[in-house]
Amino acid sequence: MVSIQRAPDVRDKLRILAADAQYDLSCACTCATGDPRRRGLDDRWLYPVTLQSGGRGLMFKTLVSNACANDCKYCPLRAGHDATPRCSLAPEEIVRAFLPYWRSGQAIGIFLTSGVAGSPDAAMERMLATAERLRRREGFRGMLHIKIIPGASDAAIERALQLASGVSLNIETAGADHFARLSARKDYLKSVIAPLKRIAALTAKGARYARVKTGTQFVVGASDETDREVVRYMGALYERMGLHGIYFSAYQRGLGDPDLPGERSTVSNADLLNREHRLYQTDYLLRKYGFAAEEIGFDAAGNLPLDADPKEVWARRHPERFPVDVNRADKEELLRVPGLGPVAVKRILAARKGGGRIRRLEDAGVRAALARKAAGWIAC
Repeated sequence: MVSIQRAPDVRDKLRILAADAQYDLSCACTCATGDPRRRGLDDRWLYPVTLQSGGRGLMFKTLVSNACANDCKYCPLRAGHDATPRCSLAPEEIVRAFLPYWRSGQAIGIFLTSGVAGSPDAAMERMLATAERLRRREGFRGMLHIKIIPGASDAAIERALQLASGVSLNIETAGADHFARLSARKDYLKSVIAPLKRIAALTAKGARYARVKTGTQFVVGASDETDREVVRYMGALYERMGLHGIYFSAYQRGLGDPDLPGERSTVSNADLLNREHRLYQTDYLLRKYGFAAEEIGFDAAGNLPLDADPKEVWARRHPERFPVDVNRADKEELLRVPGLGPVAVKRILAARKGGGRIRRLEDAGVRAALARKAAGWIAC
């Protein structure tokens, strides 16, 4: 008996491609365990993002295509691994799917990413055509994030910067040696580092596209890199590339090639997720607390301790810096206190301006849980 299979319609393709987009987190940072996504209309995924104002919003996110010519061993969408039905969306199909979310206020923007169906520039063209329709025909002025495909031409990169409010190109891992364990087809220096440098030059302060936010992502634990190596690269990416954000995706066994170092590792998936969390905390120290990469503490194996946050690890190793006098310390000293973040420090400084002496952190508006954590490191 002959069975006839129906070709997937637009709704089917959106369901498949929106689900497959979960593997790229470069617009959806989360430091909590659990799934950060939210279900939207027709089972499409909406992803939370942190805004410049400190608020939160939801992004509509989909792959343009999950067909891919690359051999990234950690990726379930890699060439030759056909566990997922392959399909693609035309630019017009994406536009029609996204507009109801935007017009109803459910989504503040759209994240476009794609597998490499054909050449890097061919994959870029599908995303860029979608972006052009949204910007120029539909008058969309919201957040539009475009994933830059490794190996994309300078012309494709500049066109993306013209259209996008944010772009990202995934570095994947720390250095060429680790990268070679993840892919035999992509050249780390030519396909990843060179485009990152090009993006940095075009988005530097005073440059033509300085308004565009830039980012990258590490796949944590797919290779056998240490946290020390990752943090060293993070410091260089912020210092030399001017990135606005770095994201982390914990590799989960069972998705990749059996020969991948991460598949042979004895580290549990739960510990990998905890490791991802500690790297996000470290990223915050570098971006918001004034720490340098060289100040981050690691264990004997070169990894972040999983049982304590990295700021507390640093504090334990520098007893000479404590206790900190909350009535005299400057902003930078207060930000080094475990439990005190930018909001708490701002409240402490505001309370001091009022002329009164702070005798309890709670009196300055610091939450009780944070005050308890900071208590052993301060003097009032």
